[in-house]
Amino acid sequence: MNAMFEPFVDVVPSFFATLSQGPMTLTIFLHTVIILPMFWIYKQEKARLEQEEGN
Repeated sequence: MNAMFEPFVDVVPSFFATLSQGPMTLTIFLHTVIILPMFWIYKQEKARLEQEEGN
């Protein structure tokens, strides 16, 4: 059965073990941690440049 999460067989279930459960888990994690903040930084920098341009 291809489930997003499968039962842990590790002695100590860790954060990285959770990420390695399936490809979507890692994809969702990386988009949350890396890609989404990039949009926020882009908008912030764009606003800063436009504000400097006005002065």
